[in-house]
Amino acid sequence: MATGIVSVALHLTGREVLSRIALLLACAAWLILAANFVYLLLADRAQWVKRAGTPGALTAVAATTVLGTRFSLLGWSLLAAVLLTLAALLWPWLLYLVVQHWGRRMPGAVFLSCVATEGLAVLAATLAAATSTPWLAHAALVPFWLGIVLYLIALFRFDLRQVARGGGDHWVAGGALAISALAGAKLLAAAGTGMYLWNADDQAVLHDVTVLLLTLDLAWYAVLLAAEIAWPRLRYDVRRWSTVFPLGMTAAATLSVAVVVDVPWLDAPGRALLWIAVGGWLAVAAGAVVQARAALRSAEGSGAAVRSTAPR
Repeated sequence: MATGIVSVALHLTGREVLSRIALLLACAAWLILAANFVYLLLADRAQWVKRAGTPGALTAVAATTVLGTRFSLLGWSLLAAVLLTLAALLWPWLLYLVVQHWGRRMPGAVFLSCVATEGLAVLAATLAAATSTPWLAHAALVPFWLGIVLYLIALFRFDLRQVARGGGDHWVAGGALAISALAGAKLLAAAGTGMYLWNADDQAVLHDVTVLLLTLDLAWYAVLLAAEIAWPRLRYDVRRWSTVFPLGMTAAATLSVAVVVDVPWLDAPGRALLWIAVGGWLAVAAGAVVQARAALRSAEGSGAAVRSTAPR
C-alpha cells in the first residue's frame, strides 16, 4: 500500500522513472503477500481465519486497488480491471470477518475498513475515466459514500490515546480521509472526460464533499505530526509502513484535488508532501533492513550456540 501510493504520487508529479521503480517494488511485495495469503488458506485454514478477522486483513483489498490504480494510469486497463474484480470479491468477505471482531478503543487499523472501501471507489472511478464507462463511475459512488459512513463508525471506536502512543498505524485515521478525498477527485475527473454522469447539483455536492475531506485530512496530518514531535517514537516498528501510506496518500489526494477543483496553489504543498512521503518511505525501509539484518545475525548466533553445545 505504502509503496504503491508513493508510485502513484510520483507519477502525478512527472517523476516517471522513480514511479516505476516504486511500482516494481510494490508488485514484488504484493506477489509475496498474495502467495502467503493463498498458502495459509490452503495449508493452515485455522491460522488464515484468525488473521482474516484482524483489521490488517483489509490491506489485501486496499493494496490490490492501489496497485490497480497505478496500472490504470499506465494504460493497462485490462489488468486494472482484473485487480478491481479481485478486490471487489475479497472486500465483502474480509469486511464481514473484520467487523465481527470490532471492539472499543481500537488502534488506527480500525480505519482500514474505510481505506479498503474507498480503494474500490478510487480504482473504479479511475477505470471509468480511462475507458469511458459510465456505469463504473456510478458504481464507484456506492463505496465512496459507504466508505465515509465506515469512517464515522471507526472514528467512534478509535482510541484517541493512540495519537500519543501508537506505533504508526494511528496515522491511518488521516490516511482514510486522504483516500476518500482521492476517490472524490477521481469521480470528479471521470465526470470531466465528457461522459454525462450526474447533474450540476450532484456535481456541486461531490465537489464540496471532496474539498471537505481533503481539509479534514490535512487537519489530521497537522495533529499527527505535532504528536510525533511531542511524543517521539523513533524505534522501528513494522506499523510505520502504516504511517508512510497516509503520507503518500495525502500527497496524491492533494495533487489530484488541486487539478479537478482548479486550485493551482495546492500543487506546491502537494509536491512538498510527496517528498516528505518519499523521505518517510526511505527511513522506514532502512529501519526494516536494519531489523532484518539484526534478526538474521541473532538466528545465526543461536544456531552456532546450539551446534557448540551439541554432543560430539
